[in-house]
Amino acid sequence: MGHEWIFDVLADLRAYAEQNDLPDIARKTEELIAVARDEIAGHAPAGDGDTPSGRMN
Repeated sequence: MGHEWIFDVLADLRAYAEQNDLPDIARKTEELIAVARDEIAGHAPAGDGDTPSGRMN
């Protein structure tokens, strides 16, 4: 199983936040989506230990 499911989860969380007048959560979810994209693509900062090695799963 790859990591693509995380984008669905984050999109659902963002939609929930937007529908329930939770703008800070919606904004942070957008940030998390960007972080997930970078980390999954292997562009996360080095030294984390939990980051992928530049490959998509």
